[in-house]
Amino acid sequence: MRANQSRVSEFLLLGLSRQPQQQQLLFLLFLTMYLATVLGNLLILLAISVDSRLHIPMYFFLCNLSFVDTCFSSTTVPKVLANHVLGSQTISFSGCLTQMYFLFEFADMDNFLLAVMAYDRFVAVCHPLHYSAKMTPQLCALLVTGSWVTASLNALLHTLLMARLSFCADNAIPHFFCDVTPLLKLSCSDTHLNEVMILTEGALIMITPFVCILTSYVLITCAVLRIPSTKGRWKAFSTCGSHLAVVSLFYGTIIAVYFNPLSFHSSEKDPVATVMYTVVTPMLNPFIYSLRNRDLKGALQKVIGRKTCSS
Repeated sequence: MRANQSRVSEFLLLGLSRQPQQQQLLFLLFLTMYLATVLGNLLILLAISVDSRLHIPMYFFLCNLSFVDTCFSSTTVPKVLANHVLGSQTISFSGCLTQMYFLFEFADMDNFLLAVMAYDRFVAVCHPLHYSAKMTPQLCALLVTGSWVTASLNALLHTLLMARLSFCADNAIPHFFCDVTPLLKLSCSDTHLNEVMILTEGALIMITPFVCILTSYVLITCAVLRIPSTKGRWKAFSTCGSHLAVVSLFYGTIIAVYFNPLSFHSSEKDPVATVMYTVVTPMLNPFIYSLRNRDLKGALQKVIGRKTCSS
């Protein structure tokens, strides 16, 4: 009987709305944000790769962040767009688990890279004379590789915990992707272990980098306050403020959606909140971390100029 319950071949992704007019609007909104995400991140990747002046730790981390954000958004949005065009809501059981795995992995990578970039800025601002000695290519490679390994193992853990569960006849997910919370609600098995791992190990994975980010920016703020120029202080504060705004949006929605008991979750509010970190944040990251940077803007102008001349 347990085997029969677990043989769910597919799930139905109900999306954010069942109203045809709202679905059309959401399709255009998701398509626009996805194109902006892919275009913005690919331009940054191209600009950093062709300009040798940008081959330094800060842009190495930004390059990784752009790649991760493109993959993160591509894990969910194309499926939403394809389902709308094809008039289908289905996703296979294996496809659902695969989507969940990559969502965990890229969300964790975003999390780690934001912390690494904050540490890089801390060293650059607070210890400028020792920056080259501390942020060596070996350390940068180790930080990124360690982030990938940790993110992959964490994603694998939660995916395997989900795969062991049994599911009943109800296979409708009130969401636009295979998120862990609605899947746990559909399960007929005991989900206590899954919830405990999310609230303990998952919280540790998310909160530790968040604390590192806050600590880095507090120390950066203390260093900025010692700048004699008012203009210099304002520029530094505005840059740090924009970074912290994106960080707050990313972490705020994740903590609100996942780090609560299942009884506190809402099938109406949770999907809307997840849009913020799965779609909006990957779109904002390249602009927030690059538009205030002269070197990167110069490289982007050269890249766009070359394309215009060649065409």
